[in-house]
Formats: sequence, C-alpha cells, structure tokens
Amino acid sequence: MVLDPSTGKYRRTRLFVMTLGWSRKAVNLLAMASGAEVWADLHERAFRALGGTTRVIVLDNLGEGVKRADYCDPMLNPQYRQVLAHYGVVGVPAKVRDPDRKGKVERGVGYAQLRLEHRRFESLDEAQSFLDTWTSTVADPRIHGTTKRVVKEHFDEERPSLQPLPAEPCRRYRFGRRKVKTTGEVEIGTQTYAAPSTHVNIWVQVQHNDDVVRLLDEATGQLLVEHNRKAIDAPRVPPPEAGKQLTMSQTAALVQRGHRLGENIGVVCAAVAANDLEEFAMRRLRSLLAMAEKFGADHVEVACRVAIAAGAPTHRCVRAWLDHHPPAPLAQVNPLIRDLTAYRDVVARRISTTTTTNQEN
Repeated sequence: MVLDPSTGKYRRTRLFVMTLGWSRKAVNLLAMASGAEVWADLHERAFRALGGTTRVIVLDNLGEGVKRADYCDPMLNPQYRQVLAHYGVVGVPAKVRDPDRKGKVERGVGYAQLRLEHRRFESLDEAQSFLDTWTSTVADPRIHGTTKRVVKEHFDEERPSLQPLPAEPCRRYRFGRRKVKTTGEVEIGTQTYAAPSTHVNIWVQVQHNDDVVRLLDEATGQLLVEHNRKAIDAPRVPPPEAGKQLTMSQTAALVQRGHRLGENIGVVCAAVAANDLEEFAMRRLRSLLAMAEKFGADHVEVACRVAIAAGAPTHRCVRAWLDHHPPAPLAQVNPLIRDLTAYRDVVARRISTTTTTNQEN
C-alpha cells in the first residue's frame, strides 16, 4: 500500500516481475497504475536493470501486452511490440491453459508479494527502494529451491549470454490510422503530412510523437514515409525496415513443400519465410501446409492467390479468407449410394410385414 498524494489515501500498487528462465534472477518493479504505456515502460526498465536482454520473452496474456493470444499468429499491443523490436526481443504469449509454461515467474510473484504484504509506504519511490534492497540482500543471495544454486552466482554466469542493450532508450510513438486524402496528404492534429501518391484514398497506419510522423502500409506494415515534425518541408524516406531473416536451411523444406502443393501457396510460403520473425515463421509455414491438408490444396491455392492480389501474402490474410470462404461440402452422388426415399420404402415395407405377421399370430 502506497500513499497517493492526490487523494491522501493509501492505494494498492501493481507488482511487475520479470524472471530469467535459467538463473531465476528476477527484477521486481512497482507501478501505481496499469496500461499499455506502463507495461512497455516496465519492460524497458527491467531490461536496463538486467544489463541486457534475452532473445525470447514469454509473457502472460494480459491485455496490456497481448491483443490476441494466438499460438501461430499472436497480436501484441503496438507500444509493447515497438519496445521489443527496439531491444531485439521476440515476444511469445504464453500458451493458453498451459500454466506450466510460466510457472517460474508465477512463483516469483508470490515470493515478492510475501515481503510486501501488510506494509505501507509514503511514496512509490520508498516502496521501490525497499523492494530493491530486499532483492539484492535476500532474493539474490538465496539458494534457489529448484536449481539448488545461489541466484546471484548463477546470474553472473548467465549475464554474458544476454544481448547488449541499445545505446538509446526506445523512441515511443502514438498509434492510429488515417485515410490519405485525394490531395495525397493525411491530417494529424492541425497539421497535414504528405503521403505516397500510390496510397490516395487508402487507409494507412500512423505512428507519431513530438519529433516524427511515420506512415506505414496497413496490409504489410512497411514504412512508407517518415516526416520530421520540426522540418515538415523536408520529409525523409528511409528504405523499408527489414525483418529478421531466417536461414534457408530452416525453411527450404517447408517452402519447397508449399511450391509442390501450388504456385501461389509456394509464393506465400516464401514471403512468410523471408519477412516473418524467426520465432513465428516456422509455425506459420506449418500452419499453411496444415490448411492445405485440411481444406484441400486447390482451395488454399485460391486463398493464396487472393492474398497475393491484395498485396498481403501473409498467413493471417490466407486464414481470414478461408474462415469466410470454407470449402463446399462433398456431394453424396454415387451409383452405389441409393436415394433416401429408397431406404424409407424399405423400412415401411418391413414395418408393414411385421405388423401383418403379428396380427395373424
């Protein structure tokens, strides 16, 4: 409980815990409120406290971080996705109804809560200072019950394996969408900004802060143009941001299978392998091939052709089309299959014969 200066009353705080899976080193942070911005800021503070980042982070599926918890195609909040991309981390939502996947951090939450229970602090800084002191003097020097090792010594071995931190903190944006006017501009606040002529009368994604305005293609997420808000007359158009590439040895077999199933399926598989993040590309490729088995290669070939024509050769677009256009049921037409009326007549004759026999007896 922390004193809220605006009301003069004590309020319950929110506890954020990030735990490294190998050494069990934990970062414990407190916040007065919750939200997408707070969630992203807590991760950035935790990365800085650890002195590095992991390649993959498994997160709980709360709304501040995850908009849709899908195993193959999860959707993260834009602010959170932006922070993870800046630090080179892939966010993987925890598997639904599979608590064993995040038990390490759940136990850490309960462990930290015991030290804060029934305590009151006059400010959030005082509460955070108490928690930091407890972490460094009690939690880190302890022998962990599972690893049977001192957490601090274990973390010292793990620290060199962490990815280095970027030189600067993440540049935050506000997000939205705008429709490009016939004049080739979008309006943000009271100012208009030029958009590519190819996107007139088309909706685009917008990222903006006090310094820059960025316009992105809504279907692919590709950066179209970036404007300096302090020098509006001199927009800068950088090359598109490339995603993390997968090595051909990991994806060649799946892409080749896609080409064997159909030309358009192969094109979509190749696009997924080339543009998607490593942690999700393999899942999406396998899912695309599974769709071909479930719905038929010809039907999925049509879905892929539609996705390519729409300029979005992605797993999400193909699956959305299949959801709205399921394959027609198989027709029950065969010389060996009799009409249902024939079976009805047989049943009626059997019943009539049985009734007549019973009456005679």
